[in-house]
Amino acid sequence: MELNLESNRLILQRVTLKDYSFIKALVNTKGWIQFIGDRQIHSDKEAKNYIEKIINIQNIKYWVVTLKDQNTAIGIITFIKRDSLDFHDLGFAFLPEFGKNGYAYEATNIVLEQLKLDKTQQTILATTIPENNKSIQLLEKLGFNFRDKIENNGEILSVYLKQI
Repeated sequence: MELNLESNRLILQRVTLKDYSFIKALVNTKGWIQFIGDRQIHSDKEAKNYIEKIINIQNIKYWVVTLKDQNTAIGIITFIKRDSLDFHDLGFAFLPEFGKNGYAYEATNIVLEQLKLDKTQQTILATTIPENNKSIQLLEKLGFNFRDKIENNGEILSVYLKQI
């Protein structure tokens, strides 16, 4: 899969240590903490350590989504093979001030289109907590269908599936 992807409005680039300030801001948003979990990242050093872990794990692809015309980081798209799931898990998170502009749909769709071209993954999963209605709506708009509920580390997750 390509390292960098783009659309008319967005550029997706693999996360680097230079993204530490953005990552620190994103993981401390109300939505991230509520729906993904508190990562306890409050300093620049903790953000850099978090990114280093991501970069060093082979089963993780992690893109920073940037507005093309402003060079402003607005969100992330992830593609992770988790031990607890049969297939790769597609994820997304965006700063709240960039919501309701179609950016999450556009960025996630870029990755899905690339996966279709690569033909490396025919089945894609996405997980969310059942209360995360915005994520569920986006997953359904992207063509994901509810598959199952699972327990992971004491938390109930809804699992969505898409065949590409």
